[in-house]
Amino acid sequence: MPLKLDYPREGKTPFYYVRGTHLGVFVNRSTKTADRALAKKELKRIELLIERGRYEEKPGPSFADAVTRYVRAGGDDRFLRLLLDHFQEMPLADLTQTAIDDAAAALYPNASPATRNRQVYTPMSAVLKRAGVKTPLDRPKGSAGQKRTQWLWPEEAGKLFEEAGKVDRELAVLLILLTYTGLRLGEALWLQVRDLRLDERFVYVPTSKNEEPRAVHLPPFVVAALSGHPRGLDRGGRIFRFTKGQRLYQKLARATEAAGCPWFTFHAARHTWATWMRRYGGLDTRGLVGTGAWKDSKSAARYEHVVTTDEARRSDLLPVPDPRFVGVALDSDRPEKQASDHKGSF
Repeated sequence: MPLKLDYPREGKTPFYYVRGTHLGVFVNRSTKTADRALAKKELKRIELLIERGRYEEKPGPSFADAVTRYVRAGGDDRFLRLLLDHFQEMPLADLTQTAIDDAAAALYPNASPATRNRQVYTPMSAVLKRAGVKTPLDRPKGSAGQKRTQWLWPEEAGKLFEEAGKVDRELAVLLILLTYTGLRLGEALWLQVRDLRLDERFVYVPTSKNEEPRAVHLPPFVVAALSGHPRGLDRGGRIFRFTKGQRLYQKLARATEAAGCPWFTFHAARHTWATWMRRYGGLDTRGLVGTGAWKDSKSAARYEHVVTTDEARRSDLLPVPDPRFVGVALDSDRPEKQASDHKGSF
């Protein structure tokens, strides 16, 4: 009997079933959908798997299973809703490069490569990695987009901390920690109270994006902020109650809007720290790598443009056509003197 769809059975299952035999392979499997059109697509997919010799009666974990485990482990769920609606119960073994490319085109037909990368390829990679699938994904050409390094000036940061405190005092403490240590959001949110030593101005990060532990120095301003933690630190567990998700990002959006910098993101706090370490802390690229925040100089080099180099400052020595004109140009409060002195300078 060829493969066919069995109707949902009232009181037993709301889903269509695929039953029958194709090329000698017997099938008796739920389609995991009550939509007949989608069920037909699943039937065709099973036929194709059988013809390619890849069909398994027990397909293993599905994409929905992997998403559940990823979110429970604290993963970022911002862009998973559309992906979950698209892939549903598709087995992880079927999530090929082609399947993901097709999903990106279907879900974001008019989006830029950078947007597709951020909202499809990056979350898919994170979910698959958490599920133990090691196959690397080829990102769309141009997915890196135009690199932008945005940071806050000190007065802007002060305003943001103030507005964040109005939204949630613990959010303000988190932002101060991120801005003055360069910690990534995920690293900060997983910090435990037991890893913190305020009297030594020290916190230990057991693991990082580079999969290496590191020690982080806490400047006095951070020590003061943590000392005033609204829930105190005389306890166990994580320092911050937040998890990555919509609620936390909404809190930040409210604070940044009120502070007049709505473009600001949690990662921009890391850019701010690196920029300040170069401009005010006097570190060069090698020095930034030496902080332990980066594994090599390639990423740290993006902050080279935030300070003028010694070589560039040598432009102060360049000759001018007439030395008297320099004084004239700076004497802005005496316009009549400028007019008379400037006459015939060149």
